[in-house]
Amino acid sequence: MRKIAIIGGGQSGLQLALGLQKRGDDVTVVSNRTPEQIRKGRVTSSQFMFHESLQNERDLGINFWEKECPNTDGIAFAVPGPDGTPALFWETKLDHPGQSVDQRLKFAGWTEEFAKRGGKLMIQDAGVAEVEEYAKNNDLVIVASGKGEIARLFETDAANTPYTTPMRALALTYVKNMVPRKTFTAVAFNLIPGVGEYFVFPALTLNGACEIMVFEGVPGGPMDCWADVKTPAQHLQRSKEILQKFLPWEAERCKNIELTDEMGILAGRFAPGVRKPVCKLPSGRLAMGMGDVVVLNDPITGQGSNTASKAAKIYMARIAERGDKPFDAAWMQETFDTFWNYAQWVVKWTNSLLTPPPPHILQLMGAASQIPPLAGRIANGFNNPPDFNPWWFDANEAGKLIASLTPKG
Repeated sequence: MRKIAIIGGGQSGLQLALGLQKRGDDVTVVSNRTPEQIRKGRVTSSQFMFHESLQNERDLGINFWEKECPNTDGIAFAVPGPDGTPALFWETKLDHPGQSVDQRLKFAGWTEEFAKRGGKLMIQDAGVAEVEEYAKNNDLVIVASGKGEIARLFETDAANTPYTTPMRALALTYVKNMVPRKTFTAVAFNLIPGVGEYFVFPALTLNGACEIMVFEGVPGGPMDCWADVKTPAQHLQRSKEILQKFLPWEAERCKNIELTDEMGILAGRFAPGVRKPVCKLPSGRLAMGMGDVVVLNDPITGQGSNTASKAAKIYMARIAERGDKPFDAAWMQETFDTFWNYAQWVVKWTNSLLTPPPPHILQLMGAASQIPPLAGRIANGFNNPPDFNPWWFDANEAGKLIASLTPKG
């Protein structure tokens, strides 16, 4: 049995805590909010999860909301034309459906489950002094909270952090009464050149099924328009105005939408980045980063929760393999490197969508509307982004893939 403290009660921290607890380790979770405060708080994410990440939760027996959460069966992609209809459109089913459970519901429930199973739950804001204390009294301290002073203890990995300022103005709107898509449920991804992106999909929130609207505005552009919004009603109205202006077919689905709740909105921005995983505390003791602390992606590819889930799975396996040996700096770095073998492709792919696309990406997305297997390949890459290498990043490889999937004759 190892003594492990996890600072942060999010996707990676709680998933790891519940997994280690099931394994028999002595686990402490440090959260700055009670389950009740989480439930009553503001939404924090769009948290769409693909098959492999959902399977991680099934494997641990913590997929508590799977039966009541609506499935999302596919992905649709559209670019508007000058006449207000899609100039480019394709849709395809995923190999396995995805789901989105409001993190207020999930994290409150997981925190309660952890405590119910006998885990040590500490409700406090953990600064450097608190992390020092946990490092002193545990075999391993993992920092899985992406905000606050402790996150800044981890050094920026400049080589893997090309952007130092936010690349999108972000907003979320949780709504009910949206008209369903006509064919099948999907993450409807709309790319408005020079303006930004809008995607929307089914989800489960505190009061039942809903749709989550996600707005990604290019800074300084017409979708970077949330600064003057003061009330939930204004936020909903601004959401509808954006769709009426840029995506009329999406606006048609939204004539009767209402907010799920007053806290079902969010607006903000952050710079994506990568940090080094090992932090030396003032005492000389070590802490290890996980989740958003070390790999923070823009939501444009919906990878935040998925990457966090996969990190937790890898960290748990590495902890189990370690036995009674110390969790030293070399082990921490090797553990992160194992995770980075996966996450580097998430970062590279996500960052590639934050700047105007090169010709071969436009070619891929256009060809997908004519070649269903290519659309399927792109859509299922969201479940496992390493599949995008090399053809997403190399024009010659993109051409080869298009040729190999184009029907002969």
